[in-house]
Amino acid sequence: MTVVLNKPVPDFSAPATGGDFSLSAHRGTKLVVYFYPKDNTPGCTAEGMEFRDLYPKFKQAGAEIIGISRDSLKSHDNFKNKLGLPFPLVSDQDEAVCQLFDVIKMKKMYGKEVRGIERSSFLIDADGVLRQEWRGIKVPGHVADVLAAVQAL
Repeated sequence: MTVVLNKPVPDFSAPATGGDFSLSAHRGTKLVVYFYPKDNTPGCTAEGMEFRDLYPKFKQAGAEIIGISRDSLKSHDNFKNKLGLPFPLVSDQDEAVCQLFDVIKMKKMYGKEVRGIERSSFLIDADGVLRQEWRGIKVPGHVADVLAAVQAL
């Protein structure tokens, strides 16, 4: 089963920095779930810093943020501390959450096809319903677009 716009997102839980994350624990709060390919890579670092910099505005709009990749918790802890990220990073090493959101794709990297995470973001409302999705995004300007959607919800 994969997520569908304007339908409730099935509950999921996964290990995260600061303790396990579960969707059901965030009912009553808007949630931005962003998937990114890899810790400490240029695009993922830029995206994480944009979410960090706008985090107070997301909080002001009643939203929480989580970042998800297939990296280990140790890698996430280092990445989170290095960038000063104020939100949890989920480790999805078994790709269960990635499959739920259908973000694993074949991508071209240095001329080779590789299986990896397609940079994507999802907005879940306070009732747990998927309200917006952005797939295959480019980093510049994306976080501001997500914030505008959160503020409009």
